[in-house]
Amino acid sequence: MSTNRPLALAVEAAATPGSYGTAPNGFRLPERTRLGEVTLRVSNLERSLDFYATLLGFRVLEQSATRAVLGAVGEARALIVLQEVPGVAPVPDRGRLGLFHVAIVVPTRGDLGRLVQQLAAHGVALGAGDHLVSEGFYLQDPDGLGLELYRDRPRAEWRRVNRELMMATDPVDVAGVVAAGAGSDWEGMPAGTTIGHVHLRVGALEPAAAFFSDAMGFDLMVWSYPGALFFGAGGYHHHVGTNIWGAAGAPPARADEAALVEWTIELHDAEGITAGDALDAVAESLRRGGFALERDALGEVVTQDPWGTAVRLRRVDV
Repeated sequence: MSTNRPLALAVEAAATPGSYGTAPNGFRLPERTRLGEVTLRVSNLERSLDFYATLLGFRVLEQSATRAVLGAVGEARALIVLQEVPGVAPVPDRGRLGLFHVAIVVPTRGDLGRLVQQLAAHGVALGAGDHLVSEGFYLQDPDGLGLELYRDRPRAEWRRVNRELMMATDPVDVAGVVAAGAGSDWEGMPAGTTIGHVHLRVGALEPAAAFFSDAMGFDLMVWSYPGALFFGAGGYHHHVGTNIWGAAGAPPARADEAALVEWTIELHDAEGITAGDALDAVAESLRRGGFALERDALGEVVTQDPWGTAVRLRRVDV
């Protein structure tokens, strides 16, 4: 897929279903595609649990001496897997190819406001960005791994220019977000919290488009944002963000550094295609694109992007 687009008269309009995004030429991910859990390599599990469970409010679903599985309050679905590897170094200041941030989406603006108040009360420094389709706040975990905490605006409020979804990084109405959460305290990551997207620093945008759109089947949603491409399925603004900011000369994360080890795409039944058929189709599309993959004992597909981050694809029957 070429990331260059011909010049055209810019026409802003409502982003109604089917009116935006560029579909891949071949296989296209089903409408109900969602993200599953992410696996993070960390240096100290106890310290990471203080951050993810005690501070952010994830619930511990499983725990061993070196591994913990976290989810939202009241739900059994895994969202974050923390894998301790002793001696792992934090993310270096100059960064690495791979994770830019894991983005956690909460159900409402009020949830986001309560979470922001929780972090402010503990002195956590936050960045922020209004992306038109969402409002987000940024921070780092104890190993320097990037996180975004956000809420989506209703799709009826999204806009497009021609077929490109409108996204930006504008100032957030922080007072409005906090006011939306007033009147109750933060009680942990609420039911309905999910991994909204992963954002990756990549070596180049053309091979990112070849992997995530041409081979994997995501639609290209945003291509005019400087140095970045955004890919989504089912009309979502993005399940994957890629950028080349600070990527010149940067290597992938080493095995002795904190990193995103793996992230997961969940395929659900959709009109005209079952989750199992979609899994077979994406595997074949990846093979045609020249990307290596394997099927594990559960029948799930595991591949790697061109910069070494693993992606797991699984069928979900419910």
